[in-house]
Amino acid sequence: MKKLKWIFLAIVALVALVFLVGMPYMKEQTKKISPEITNTYTKNGMDLSINYSAPFKKGREVFGGLVPYDAVWRTGANEPTKFTTATAIKIIDKVLPAGTYSFWTVPGQNSWKVIFNSEIPDWGVTILSGGKETTRNLEADVLVVEVPSEQLATVQEQLSMIFEYDNQLYLALSWDQTKIRVPINK
Repeated sequence: MKKLKWIFLAIVALVALVFLVGMPYMKEQTKKISPEITNTYTKNGMDLSINYSAPFKKGREVFGGLVPYDAVWRTGANEPTKFTTATAIKIIDKVLPAGTYSFWTVPGQNSWKVIFNSEIPDWGVTILSGGKETTRNLEADVLVVEVPSEQLATVQEQLSMIFEYDNQLYLALSWDQTKIRVPINK
């Protein structure tokens, strides 16, 4: 009985060590490979930010390969991408209330679904799936829109998510030779 107690305590200590030391170390190391970036937009009565980890192409086929078509992507690396708006805004013609959301996409060859979700999970994918399965709770989706994708003439090595203004505000996501623009209005 005493031996079982010591085995149990050893297992508890090992699990605590993994969560208290191993996980923070892993997060720190992955951010060296896919750096964390925050971009903001504070004009025209809007206060927006997007926070994401930006992986590099590194010679890989990105869309249709590393990031499969027609499957939910946590959109970036490491923790899920976070989109924050201080006021209610419109994404295309749908209202997104003020708040912080996890940002997910479903890349397609000609268009992408863009998803704003009220839950922000710790990592965004399951470890056991090797990152292929997300932890997104579909019931927490607040807004889903579809936008066309376009081919870029040159390769963009690192994932980029920026706010672009071209007679209209867009959240622009580009990587490899693909770009999407999500219209944002007040």
